[in-house]
Amino acid sequence: MNIGVSTSCYYPMLTEESLKQIGKSGIKTAEIFFNALCELESDFVNELKNIADYYGINVVSIHPTMSLSESFMLFSAYKRRYTEGINWYKRYAEIAAMFGAKYIIMHGGKPNKVLNDTEYIYEFLKVAETVEQNGAVLLQENVVNFRAGSLEFLKKFKEISGEKSGICLDIKQAIRGGYSPFDVLAAVGDKVKHIHISDSTRLSDCLLPGNGEFDFENLFCNAKNCGFNGNFIIEVYEDAYNNYGEIKSSYDALNKKFLKINK
Repeated sequence: MNIGVSTSCYYPMLTEESLKQIGKSGIKTAEIFFNALCELESDFVNELKNIADYYGINVVSIHPTMSLSESFMLFSAYKRRYTEGINWYKRYAEIAAMFGAKYIIMHGGKPNKVLNDTEYIYEFLKVAETVEQNGAVLLQENVVNFRAGSLEFLKKFKEISGEKSGICLDIKQAIRGGYSPFDVLAAVGDKVKHIHISDSTRLSDCLLPGNGEFDFENLFCNAKNCGFNGNFIIEVYEDAYNNYGEIKSSYDALNKKFLKINK
């Protein structure tokens, strides 16, 4: 288990520059959030790999740029689009293999009249089988307003998906969905493989860790007790800080708490 940072924290900085910023900060664990389909081209991926290697960054997960179109591409009634979507995910799986990244994070589909929850989960598992061919594991993220944005759905996901996939728990998305991330760990903790972290107060649900009231030591302990052995990735938006140095300061302070719990 490690603390890391997502390149999405620096958005709309270009993806390659975001990865360099992580490297220059001395952070060794990262998630790459792709932001354009052209970033799937071999020359660009090779550039990212060279950056990661130069700075000694361990890329543990990748996040496709398809987040807003997955309902349309993968979970609709139009099969030709589904084939295109699957081919994109095959490419993401190839990229994950290049970095040695274990997880691919999916927002997934929004509720629609095409699939019920059970049918959706089986369709999700088909995509999971595709990425598994390259050694990656597809994780369902609990994004609010998407199908997986409720605790009840996550319980159903655990029941149906078995050992074939897992969950990416995002703290701010849980708060936005009206439930506690600790409730997620209590209900489906053995399915949680990756955690996006951020801080919060009553007035803001997305702050850098250390700038709010969230109990991270309790999170680390709860996750450890659930058998969690993944990574905690800081993922915030650009309005959560004033300068990039704040991200590094947040990372350093959080890492001290993490090491204290896991020494």
